[in-house]
Amino acid sequence: MREPFAKIWARASDRKGGDAALESLLRPPAHYGSLDTLTDDRLLAAFTRQIFQSGFVWRVVENKWPDFEALFFGFDIEKMLLLPDEMWEQKAQDPRIIRNLSKVMTIRENAQMLADLADKHGSAVAWLKAWPSSDLVGLWQYLKRHGKRLGGNTGPYALRRLGVDCFMLSQDVEQYLKHTAIFDGGVTSQKSQQAIQAAFNAWQQESGRSFNEISQTIAYSVGDNLAN
Repeated sequence: MREPFAKIWARASDRKGGDAALESLLRPPAHYGSLDTLTDDRLLAAFTRQIFQSGFVWRVVENKWPDFEALFFGFDIEKMLLLPDEMWEQKAQDPRIIRNLSKVMTIRENAQMLADLADKHGSAVAWLKAWPSSDLVGLWQYLKRHGKRLGGNTGPYALRRLGVDCFMLSQDVEQYLKHTAIFDGGVTSQKSQQAIQAAFNAWQQESGRSFNEISQTIAYSVGDNLAN
């Protein structure tokens, strides 16, 4: 059963030392980035960065990131699509980056996805900005189907890094949603994600807050408050 957002907020506030303390912990979408200044190469860079951080020590990726940018020409999409196979293999062995051929090859595949979107919409950024926020899970599913290694939380975390208003299905949030019967079964099923989206849409209408802030509040209201 979906709780009113005011009840979730009250519980999180009590756990975190009051409304002001809780407010200071929340991060609106603009904290992460701005869609207004995005270009398509930055989409590809964000997807690639999150793919390499997935299952790896994120600090190592951060430290090596300037070399990623240099080695892959600032993630210029046209250049990525012109590189021959042998050059991809060479770049995947460069010691300046994390040497993982399968992850490196996602750059080309995701560049193709973004190029296809640009052909249809003028730019991939224009497509992203036009996507309705009320169907965030549909955006996740698109990236999973048409991109490479952008399923799970990889795509959503990359989108949040870019400044897209995203709720996150962290461990705390997922457990809360299942405990309160917002969904049953697997969290990745289309039925479950549609139910989750409907709940977040309702909480947003109640509170006037961003999806980012709502999912963070839920995480702070329950569990161990793992990173969200």
